[in-house]
Amino acid sequence: MAERKLSIGMIVGLIVVGLLIAGGMSYFIATKIVADKTDTKQSGREASVFVKVGDPKDGLVINIGGVSSGRYLKISMTLEMKPNKKAKEGEGKSISPEEIKIVDTIVYILRSQKIEDFDPSKQERLKELIKNEVNKALGEDRVYDVYITNFVLQ
Repeated sequence: MAERKLSIGMIVGLIVVGLLIAGGMSYFIATKIVADKTDTKQSGREASVFVKVGDPKDGLVINIGGVSSGRYLKISMTLEMKPNKKAKEGEGKSISPEEIKIVDTIVYILRSQKIEDFDPSKQERLKELIKNEVNKALGEDRVYDVYITNFVLQ
């Protein structure tokens, strides 16, 4: 009977030790290895701001494929950008000239695309095109990344 209690206690002890080791390894991986990868990705950047494009609720609704096509794209996107040091704090609710340029450039890009260009396999190319053209419109490399948060093609 004593041997049985000892062997059950030993098994429970080994399980607890195993769980502690697994937890320690998970913590190490999460804090050191994963954190190092994200630090190297953003180390060359300044702090960024996120700019939502279009209407805060609906995003942009665009007629694509020509006037008679009857095809519409509803898209919401957010741009990760370098903060504008020239912008005044607390401008109120008015739209800045920079935001107008961004929306105009994105609408132009999306309306100039063919229906085939909205294929999910070409989404990264579309995001890269938007990033490059917005940077060109602003005159400097301010856009770090483009995030498409909603995409409905009808």
